[in-house]
Amino acid sequence: MKRATLVSKGTLNRIFQEVNETWKQCNFPLALELLERARQRDPANIDILLNLGRLHGLRYDYTAAENCFERALRVSGQKTEVLAAAARESRSFNHFELAERYLKMAMARKDVTSDTLVMLAEIHERQRKLDEAASLTDQVLCNDPNCAAALLLRVRLDRQSGQLEAAERRLRAIPANAEPSLRVNSKYELGNILDRQGRYDEAMSAFLEAKSLLLPQAGRPARELKIMRTRISHLTTHASADVLKEWFTASDQLQPSHRLTLLGGHPRSGTTLLEQVLDAHPDMVSAEETEIFQNDAYGLLLRGQPDDISLYSGLAEATPETLKQSRQNYFHAMELSLGQPMAGRLLIDKNPSYTFLIPALIRIFPEIKFLIALRDPRDVVLSCFMQNLPLNQIGAAFLTLEGAVEDYNALMTVWQTIAPRMSNPHLEIRYEDMVEDLESVARKTLDFLGVEWDATVLSFDAHARQKVVRSPTYADVTKPVYKGAVGRWRNYRKHLEPHLEMLEPFVKAFGYE
Repeated sequence: MKRATLVSKGTLNRIFQEVNETWKQCNFPLALELLERARQRDPANIDILLNLGRLHGLRYDYTAAENCFERALRVSGQKTEVLAAAARESRSFNHFELAERYLKMAMARKDVTSDTLVMLAEIHERQRKLDEAASLTDQVLCNDPNCAAALLLRVRLDRQSGQLEAAERRLRAIPANAEPSLRVNSKYELGNILDRQGRYDEAMSAFLEAKSLLLPQAGRPARELKIMRTRISHLTTHASADVLKEWFTASDQLQPSHRLTLLGGHPRSGTTLLEQVLDAHPDMVSAEETEIFQNDAYGLLLRGQPDDISLYSGLAEATPETLKQSRQNYFHAMELSLGQPMAGRLLIDKNPSYTFLIPALIRIFPEIKFLIALRDPRDVVLSCFMQNLPLNQIGAAFLTLEGAVEDYNALMTVWQTIAPRMSNPHLEIRYEDMVEDLESVARKTLDFLGVEWDATVLSFDAHARQKVVRSPTYADVTKPVYKGAVGRWRNYRKHLEPHLEMLEPFVKAFGYE
């Protein structure tokens, strides 16, 4: 038998770079093929196996991902380290059960590290196994009282249980020389704790400190954000009423029809709450902020095109055959992601960022309906600013209050521009109405969606506790409706004052005067 050729470190780096570039272009089969060739040349290379497993997981082929991780474990001499790495990769594609299994296996080994135990505690926290998370975190702190990651997780658990003084006390104990990401996270946690204590100026100072640590790294995502907004503006300008009507009436060419609704609006406008309410209905299933439309449907229309192609041109020039393939790709990937077939149910694709891409959604799915969540723009901007988000195009917009206001302006201007032009059914839902009278809003929404009333939607919090919620508000939506977030901006009025004029047109337009 011919002996496999080992891949040198330099060659491997070049392969990984090519795979990454191919992946960015949404050419997922080629990216997987490149890594699979590398694996065949060097079947015992742990890095190749872990990366291949991650990519399979990102494409929702969890069996193939697990097979790669198991191969890595079989050939590795450092089992604990590989178990932790497999868990990290599993968590990166949101397979928390698989991550938990590998972490529990690592926990049983003598050389398990504190970081690995903290990772398992974090998984438990996301799964709402709070007692297990607290017990494991305390175990780490008993052996290593200065473990910053464990201290920070314990702070978060204390905050969620209302033990604010204890949370603040532990937070102050986190070493000043902790790694940068932990220092950023600790500042966000401090801001949230102080906010809940009514110490609003101190809270704002903590948030500003967190932002100051991130701003030096924000150059690239900020530039990418600017480019994206320019392209979106071009799409919005060219998607005239006549064009949108033409796309809407093309449904006869794109059969079979599907039951599909986009749940959009600006982030922090109540989209997660509304999604959980709808997901509790037996005739509906929701997808939470996936990239499936971007990668599997819309991405197909742009594949092979130059980077600077206008978004509108890719849509306008799409053939019925390509559009049908995009639709098929979307629902196939969605079923894999959800781990269940649609079975005729209504799919709620909750993704505020896709409000920018409403024309593209209409082009590919003429039958689509739109639910748009509204909330007082001042509360939205403040809430976005207070969130600890990844430093990507979206997160870069919220590093300053000014940036958050600009982002709100950009996205909601798209909605205000497109809504009167399109023929697709759409309904605006106010967050404040939901928390005031959930049943009335739920009935109106279900009627709009053409779905019969079911009282289970009012017990959405119990339903949410049975699954892992990806939103930053995962802890809040497992509780009954509360009104504490309404009018929160008034606590920070003096900080928002320089930006209120820019928000005023939206305040008036959406009835928040």
